[in-house]
Amino acid sequence: MNEIDYSPFWNEAFKQLEQEIGEHEFTIWFNIEYAGATPDTIRVRVPSSFYRDQFIKAYQKILEAKLADLTGKNLSLEFIVEKKPASPEPAKIPVQKPSDPAPATSATTAPPRPARSKHPSLRADLTFENFVIGENNSFAANAALAIAKNPGTAYNPFLIYGGVGLGKTHLMHSIGNRVWQESGKTKIICLSAEEFTNEFIQSIHDKTTHAFKNKYRQADILLIDDINFLEKKMGSQEELFHTFNALYDTNKQMVFTCDRPVSELKNLSDRLRSRFERGLNVDLQPPNYETRCAILRKKAEDARLPVPAEVTDIIARNISTNVRDLEAALMKLSAYAALVGKEITLEIAQQQLKDVFSQSKHGNVTIDHILRVVADHFKISYGDLKGKKRTKNIAFPRQVAMYIAREITEYSTTELGLEFGGRDHTTVMHGCQKIEERLKLDPGLETTIHQIVTAVKEMSAKG
Repeated sequence: MNEIDYSPFWNEAFKQLEQEIGEHEFTIWFNIEYAGATPDTIRVRVPSSFYRDQFIKAYQKILEAKLADLTGKNLSLEFIVEKKPASPEPAKIPVQKPSDPAPATSATTAPPRPARSKHPSLRADLTFENFVIGENNSFAANAALAIAKNPGTAYNPFLIYGGVGLGKTHLMHSIGNRVWQESGKTKIICLSAEEFTNEFIQSIHDKTTHAFKNKYRQADILLIDDINFLEKKMGSQEELFHTFNALYDTNKQMVFTCDRPVSELKNLSDRLRSRFERGLNVDLQPPNYETRCAILRKKAEDARLPVPAEVTDIIARNISTNVRDLEAALMKLSAYAALVGKEITLEIAQQQLKDVFSQSKHGNVTIDHILRVVADHFKISYGDLKGKKRTKNIAFPRQVAMYIAREITEYSTTELGLEFGGRDHTTVMHGCQKIEERLKLDPGLETTIHQIVTAVKEMSAKG
């Protein structure tokens, strides 16, 4: 029976169960280890037959149910009575608890291997070694590592989605770089969806579509960034659909990134959407404070830039959006320090980043801010916006609030649905679409929305 790597789901199940049953109980009962798997069974190493019997009675069904939720499969557990090996197993990605200090943890602690020459379409600076792990991305990073270890055997396709600057492209290139370093014979193609589209159009112009098809359908690993660009590009979607089928049928790995769940790509063909959703789709969230500190320390260390702890603290507390904004703040301090010949201090950070911090504060918009401003503007109650009433005087302001929330926050439509009284994500999508259609016909609505957004940002700046 073929081996399959369920370790990302195993690690995620452990993380969730520890939160659900408590650290003390978890430590007592989950002294077990992942020992490999076949498609239908996970092997579990336990320290003794007594421990195995007690675990089966107390927690086997709970663990199997959690794994079923995560994998979508009813996996059975096969127990192996065996003491832990003296030598450590390959390092798993550490999952940092919010209360723990945040070390600058990279996605692997494996010893460095002799480097191959750089792959022409991969960024050599985007690797697992310099990808900082936190609560926001540990599941995605675990899955990416598993794919790099055995491409094409599980999690195919692999789709990573999330906002700007959260590490989607980094993880995608990390997969490619790891596979390339392990085997330089693997045919890896990495590009953006825009580049794919432009190359396809050029092949039509040059009458070389046959060569184009062969190039992509003979890849061992296909990595495509920002598939949201394919919306409304029906010819490119059609070509990618057939390329997808050809690669999937021959067990070739595909990795995609997107700025939102594919269910929210309104102008994507249903059959291509279903292909993307066939594999593992994972999201990346903005990093928490501890992870932001770890990212800053790691970036400073890699740049050999001495940055005091109080400086990383003030940056991490004031910039909560994404990794890219953290890097930009650090780069600004680095450039200033080099220009004036001074070491970075707290005073310099406060002076040089005050505008950045001010902009970031404007970015801390909550759904509560939006609901309050919209309710005040349309002279209706806050409760009505989250309530069940569907009268025109309530439904339209609610749709405006949904549209603004989608435009100026990082919430997905699923999360927005929950914020708006537990509605389905399709209701949010429908509401946003109504406003988009009305904006084309009513210039006054654009002014109204601009006024509301300005008021929301002013409210968020006051806290």
